[in-house]
Amino acid sequence: MQTADVVIIGGGIVGSSIAYHLAASGCHNVLVVERESAQGKGSTGKSMGGVRAQFSTPVSIQMSLYSIPFYASFEDRLGYPCDYRPQGYLFCATSEQHMAYLRANYAQQVKMGLKDVRLLLGDEIRSMFPPLRADDIIGGSFCSSDGFVDPYSAMIGFMTWAADHGAVLWKNTAVTAMTTDASGITSVETTRGSVSTRKVVNCAGAWAAGVARLAEVDLPVEPLRRMLVPSEPFDGFPHTAPMIIDMSNGFHFRPEARGFLLAWNDPEETPGFKMEFDAAFVERILIRAADRVPCFADLPVNPKRAWAGLYEMTPDHHPILGEVPNVPGFFLANGFSGHGVMHAPATGKILSDLILNGKTELIDASSLGLARFTEGRLIHETAVL
Repeated sequence: MQTADVVIIGGGIVGSSIAYHLAASGCHNVLVVERESAQGKGSTGKSMGGVRAQFSTPVSIQMSLYSIPFYASFEDRLGYPCDYRPQGYLFCATSEQHMAYLRANYAQQVKMGLKDVRLLLGDEIRSMFPPLRADDIIGGSFCSSDGFVDPYSAMIGFMTWAADHGAVLWKNTAVTAMTTDASGITSVETTRGSVSTRKVVNCAGAWAAGVARLAEVDLPVEPLRRMLVPSEPFDGFPHTAPMIIDMSNGFHFRPEARGFLLAWNDPEETPGFKMEFDAAFVERILIRAADRVPCFADLPVNPKRAWAGLYEMTPDHHPILGEVPNVPGFFLANGFSGHGVMHAPATGKILSDLILNGKTELIDASSLGLARFTEGRLIHETAVL
């Protein structure tokens, strides 16, 4: 039987970051089990790659305040690129209700130590981006250190560094069972045999609830489809632009290569493992794109290049992090609700701390524990795209 100090189930960016942080803290006997033939075939490879600190709750902001500087120094730390581009996030408010929300978030962000966020007037936004239809924009908020990363590159950087320092990655391997005794986890069964371990981390993304059931744990995480539409090369809008969010309907877009990447949270989408891109989505998103950016009426789009991925949603849109109370040694890093890539560095640090030391200084880990759902301690994140 193989042995490992820690077994990580799922080799996406979250699992890879945990492997890195464990190895960097001196825990080298780490096994990452990935069921696919290559890493990043789940949510990581389908992500929009945005990173931001403009959240509404202290814990989300704290995780960003660790993660974004980490990405900024990624290549210096690991020797691999993650393509962090600090082009910012610009939230555009079209009602006084939106502005009141942004002001409240701004006050929380500044209180938590975010230094480069600022509130904008409608005229400032109009002068920044003349191609934007901004007659109804009354203001907004902008943070210059928000921006984008390449999720695949970051994942590979984390895992390669971890592997260079003792971690092992098994691809094409599924976890089929977990065994426990009175003191907790004792081993995992995989399609490559048994692995003796006292610590297992569930990093299975949208499939996390199924993995949790192997340990008889009910995990409130469900998959929700998100679709992204990239354009062909287009020069009608500046490529130095930030992620721009239209708060009137949730449409948002950012530069990508020589074109733009368009996203919109369809309120009619229902949970489920829907992996296929719906061709009808192209027209729905382009209507919203052309309304906010009139020159996008001429935006060339090839629907065959569009794709769908899965968010892993929790009831309060916050992740579930930490050890399961009644299954010692079984740790969760699930339910990021669209924020897995941007919070992967913080998640790696938090889980590494909890696994090795039983506590972390980065956040109040109890606030994100599984027990909050049965104890009625939900903390709702409303800044979800």
